[in-house]
Amino acid sequence: MFHDITVSDLLSKKDTEPHTIIDVRSPKEFKEATIPSSINIPVFNDEERAEVGTIYKKVGKEAAMERGLAIFSKKLPEFIGEFKKIETPMTVFCWRGGMRSKTAATVLDLMGIRANRLSGGIRSYRRWIVNYLETGKFRPKLLVLNGYTGTGKTYILQKLKEKGYPVIDLEKMAGHRGSIFGQIGLTPSNQKKFDSALVTEMLEYENEQFVFIEGESKRIGRVYLPDIIYDKKEKGLQIFIDLPLEERVKNIIEEYEPWGHPERFQEAFRYIKKKIHTPVAKQIEAHLEEGEFTQAVRLLLEYYYDPRYEYSASHYPESQKITVQADSVDDAFNKLLEGIQQSKMGA
Repeated sequence: MFHDITVSDLLSKKDTEPHTIIDVRSPKEFKEATIPSSINIPVFNDEERAEVGTIYKKVGKEAAMERGLAIFSKKLPEFIGEFKKIETPMTVFCWRGGMRSKTAATVLDLMGIRANRLSGGIRSYRRWIVNYLETGKFRPKLLVLNGYTGTGKTYILQKLKEKGYPVIDLEKMAGHRGSIFGQIGLTPSNQKKFDSALVTEMLEYENEQFVFIEGESKRIGRVYLPDIIYDKKEKGLQIFIDLPLEERVKNIIEEYEPWGHPERFQEAFRYIKKKIHTPVAKQIEAHLEEGEFTQAVRLLLEYYYDPRYEYSASHYPESQKITVQADSVDDAFNKLLEGIQQSKMGA
């Protein structure tokens, strides 16, 4: 017989032993939000779930269960086969710990495959995440990378992580680079997905002395930073990367590759066009239309992003700031590495 376990039990198992978490909901549900590191072995695919749901609403629960059983019974060999590939202890879950996970766990038990079931399903996990973000504590100091647009902050974070330093990449979790052009070429996350990824990282680093993050605003694309991180970020040590303008233009062009999505850059620019002095805005628009992206980026930095950044950075006291003057992103990274051991940053 399978056992129901709580979210706390599940997270404890993940930390102490190899453990596989299986989301038995449909692929669409899995894509929208799941428990980090889960795999998807669905009881129903998207179309089957929609069909059963329609029967439930129009006919009733019993008819829906009968149709669901008919669909699932045909898939049993393949379904069981996927679970036989798993060599670790496992836990299954669905939306609220209902019929799908119960059916999966029961069938597995009959086939001699032992699996736990998450009590309350992913809804209980979501409640746990929200409660943690509202009432939990995050002990490490935050070392916050700031700098004008194009200073390679995300690149530096990636390099720091490669070196083994604790890093929380908020933009990667959000699927957004933080600017009006930030989601071009990326898949933006929803709040549930973002929160789950963030808490997973926070738990991983809760015993560290410090953690590096990027200086983001309260909103990143479609998601919002929880107060537990945003407030701590505002109180953290602010590290400002300072690069020459031409170097920043080059970095932006290399990262965004605007020639691959020219129409999306033009569309995004229309959202901020009214905030830029009209003659300059017309120049930028013309450059974008002609594919002259270097000129467009340079003007966007000079007349839009840099002034906005200067305003937002001005509220930090000098005692809370460190400036890294560099000629390139790699130069900035190397200078930052040299400074990490200094007492002001690591203490």
